[in-house]
Order: sequence, then structure tokens, then C-alpha cells
Amino acid sequence: MASVCIYLIAYRFYGLYIAKNVLAVDPTRMTPAVRHNDGLDYVPTDKKVLFGHHFAAIAGAGPLVGPVLAAQMGYLPGMIWLLAGVVLAGAVQDFMVLFVSTRRDGRSLGELVKEEMGPTAGVIALVACFMIMVIILAVLAMIVVKALTHSPWGTYTVAFTIPLAIFMGIYLRYLRPGRIGEVSVIGLVFLIFAIISGGWVAESPTWAPYFDFTGVQLTWMLVGYGFVAAVLPVWLLLAPRDYLSTFLKIGTIVGLAVGILIMRPTLTMPALTKFVDGTGPVWTGNLFPFLFITIACGAVSGFHALISSGTTPKMLANEGQACFIGYGGMLMESFVAIMALVSACIIDPGVYFAMNSPMAVLAPAGTADVVASAAQVVSSWGFSITPDTLNQIASEVGEHRSFPVRAVRRRWRWGWLTSCTVRWVV
Repeated sequence: MASVCIYLIAYRFYGLYIAKNVLAVDPTRMTPAVRHNDGLDYVPTDKKVLFGHHFAAIAGAGPLVGPVLAAQMGYLPGMIWLLAGVVLAGAVQDFMVLFVSTRRDGRSLGELVKEEMGPTAGVIALVACFMIMVIILAVLAMIVVKALTHSPWGTYTVAFTIPLAIFMGIYLRYLRPGRIGEVSVIGLVFLIFAIISGGWVAESPTWAPYFDFTGVQLTWMLVGYGFVAAVLPVWLLLAPRDYLSTFLKIGTIVGLAVGILIMRPTLTMPALTKFVDGTGPVWTGNLFPFLFITIACGAVSGFHALISSGTTPKMLANEGQACFIGYGGMLMESFVAIMALVSACIIDPGVYFAMNSPMAVLAPAGTADVVASAAQVVSSWGFSITPDTLNQIASEVGEHRSFPVRAVRRRWRWGWLTSCTVRWVV
């Protein structure tokens, strides 16, 4: 509740203040999307759809993984950084870059640097942006591949959203233009159906093999999808699919928040742990500066500047919507990160460290009893846990008892949100 109140106050008094008094946003000014409407990249888009597109583009795995890893230092450092960072810096950056790019005909970050600082600086900026994109896409693609490898349920659900998004794009552009409410209901219903039917597919000996792929196969599929999505008009696939995925992201986060309010679980992780000195088992690094590197998405992320100067300004129908999409979208991502941090800090600290610490630390190669070794190591850090507890958790998430620590850690990284929501909401 405190976080939500801070977000609302920040948007109302700081975000809108910047829009009115600093940037002098003009809702009557024609945007690049309207001026250059070509039906491909420059397309005036409803602000709710564009918010979903922008939010889905910036809120990937970062706001989930970063806060969970930072929880090893305690809940206080991450909480303060997420709230102060997003209000004073992260959301401001996203909003201002979106505004500047909109005022400059939707130019990308590299083009803006070239225009302001000259060709040499522009080339350096473009190369830097390209390298950043390569690194980020490699990491994000790895996360997707690992999550979907030999997972018929996940692969089927993701694949189902592609034709669904194309239908939504055609529906909005040709069948029922402007009917956002209608297409939202249709998309939500079929998205829920895709998730439920994914379970049926995964359990079917006939259909499951069609959606069971190796990591290499999924990698090539992602490459192919990226190419197709890049050449298709933005209104046909990218925008409606991002809007669709936002239903799932925000819906799950809101469900998790409601569950936390109802159950009011206790924060079992200390405000500060001894690992602020950089000796943590999950990752090694001092509070300064590594906390701010670990938690970027949700607080301040330079990568967002590439999104705010990429597709979003080319789809902005009204300059007055820049604050809602730029500043508000970043606040929403910070809320996702807060929920991730809370979820990590309400579980038993011993369980948290068993889930997230490397196997080499918990049970060196050749260890006969992996579970007992993990429990002993974690307990030596001052967070008591028993082998029986680890076995029970492994059983609860549906993994084989022989490898509970590795299994639970993997499920935590890829499926913590679903499991927490099911436990607290249902």
C-alpha cells in the first residue's frame, strides 16, 4: 500500500509537474505518428494499447530477477532504491526520452546524439546501442529458451498468442476500428483459454510432442520470429501482442498484490543481512555499487531509453499521453519489482538461499547427500533449514525429490510468480 501511494503521489505531483512546467507538453501539437502515418512504423495508437506495448517492452525478466537476487542483502536496500530510484530518476528518464524523441520526429537515441553532438558521437552512440541490444537480447533470449525448453505447456501458450495478436490487430484496424474494449475482452478470454488448454496439451501424449523442443530449436524459432515481427507492420503483431501480454503481467501482479493484502504475510528476511559486505552466496558484490547494478529495471534502466526512442514515439497519437505512457509505464514496472522483492522476502530466508545459491556452494561435486549438504551450508550462514524442508518444497512445486535444491531454484527463477499467486490468491 505504501508503494502504491508513493507511485500515485509521484505521478500526480511530480510527473505531471514535469509535463506541464518543465517540458511544456502540448496536447494539440501533431505527433510523428499522425504526421507520418504510413501504416507500418508510424501508426497513431490508442493510449491503452500503446501503454501495454511500451510496458511489455520494458518489463521483461529484469524487474523479476534483479529484486529477487538483491534480497540476499535484506529487504530494505532494494525497497528504498526501487522507490526513490524510479520516482526521481527512472520514470523521469523514460518520460523525457519519449518526449524528446517525439519532438524530433521519432528519431532513435543514436540519431538524436548524432543530431546534437555530430557524426562522430552519433556513430559511437549507434555502435554502443547496437552492442547493448546484442547483449540484452542474448540474455533475454536465453531466459526464454531455458523457460520453454521441453515445456509443451509454455511453448503452446506462447505460440497461441501469435495468431491471436494478429487477429486482434486486424480486428482493430479493419473489422471494428477503435473498439478497444471489445478486442480487450476477446483477447483476455482467448489468453485464459490458451493458458488452460496448454495444460491439456502438455498432458496429451498425442499433442505434447508437437510443442516439445530443444534449446537449439527454440533459439532458431526466436530468430525467425524476431525477423517476421520486425518486417510486419507494428499494428499487426507487435503492438497487439505486447498489449495482450500486459494483461497477463499486470493481472498476475495485481492478483499477487491482492493476495498479499489479504494474507498479510510477515517479512521473514531481515532488513539488512550480513551479506551487504559483498560475501553473499547468491552473487558477490558490496552494497555500493552492486545493488544498483543488480536492480536496474524497476528503478533506473538505461535500456529503456532505447524503447522510449524506438517504437513508442512513432505510435504516440497525442503528446499529452507521453506522461501516462513514459512516467506511468515505469512506475508500473517498479511495482512489478516491488512485488518480486516482497515475494522473495516473505519466504523463509533459509529456503531463499537454498533456492538461489549456486550448487557449487551448497554441494560441491562428489557430495553424496546433496540435500543434507545444502541444509548444512545454509544453516551455517545463520538461516536454519532442514533437509526435510527442502524435500517438502521440491515436492510442492512438482519436482523430483532427488534434486530438490536445483529444481526449486529453477522453478523459483522461472515460475515464482505463478506459484505465489496460486498459493495466496487461490
